Amino acid sequence: MQAHGPAGRSVRGGALVLAATPIGDAEDASARLRRLLADADVVAAEDTRRTRALAARLGVTIGGRVVSHHEHNEAGRSDDLLDVVARGGTVLVVTDAGMPTVSDPGFRVVQAAVAAGLPVTVAPGPSAVLAALALSGLPTDRFCFEGFLPRKPGERSRALAALATERRTMVLFEAPHRTADALDALVVAFGPDRPGAVCRELTKTYEEVRRGPLAELARWAHAGDVRGEVVLVVGGAPEAGPRDAADLVPEVLARVDGGERLKAVVAEVAEAAGVPKRDLYAAALAARRS
Repeated sequence: MQAHGPAGRSVRGGALVLAATPIGDAEDASARLRRLLADADVVAAEDTRRTRALAARLGVTIGGRVVSHHEHNEAGRSDDLLDVVARGGTVLVVTDAGMPTVSDPGFRVVQAAVAAGLPVTVAPGPSAVLAALALSGLPTDRFCFEGFLPRKPGERSRALAALATERRTMVLFEAPHRTADALDALVVAFGPDRPGAVCRELTKTYEEVRRGPLAELARWAHAGDVRGEVVLVVGGAPEAGPRDAADLVPEVLARVDGGERLKAVVAEVAEAAGVPKRDLYAAALAARRS
């Protein structure tokens, strides 16, 4: 087992440091982030231009080499970054906003560092996930982060169907131009009355949090032009009770519309819900004819 402490005090001398950057307001940058930007031997940035712009806003001069480190080159870049760490240098990993590895680059280089026995540490800071969760007004004692929903309707429906009985509060990222469709899919999967929140432009000038039933949030999203960074928070499933076949029909039809076979969907959904397949099949056929 290898022991190590904060960057600059590792027993091996070097360290890979994951640092959270502001998700909106530059004043959220920590004093430690400022020091790391100035002192690190290498700054591995998701977008070098945005990182240099952040440093300028913070009044910091980046002292080391700045290299790009994004989803398309992360696998190939990791060896170079870890060579610096192995030689006793500090490599700072930052993304455009928030914590590296959380729906952002960083996981591969962390995995490689751990496998190589090299020190990895973190400079905590802003997180869109936790900020949205705290603002949502929904239970925070147990939650899960699901990242971005699949773009294709069929895949999205299947992903949400797998979460239909999730009891924890769910946090998701979504692109602004897909927010209305995502909320429609959430209504189909979880029901119109499931509580939720749309958190937009967190910590920025036009920060906005909309709370209410999913159906109400979907209507709001369709009525206007949703802009900015969006985080969706959805309440967990209520205590499971006996389910009626008719309640499951919207989920079945949504998946069928996404390209799945009716009989296969009915069999899967009926088994998960504990209802007779024949009842659900008949209800789905009746709904399609109506």
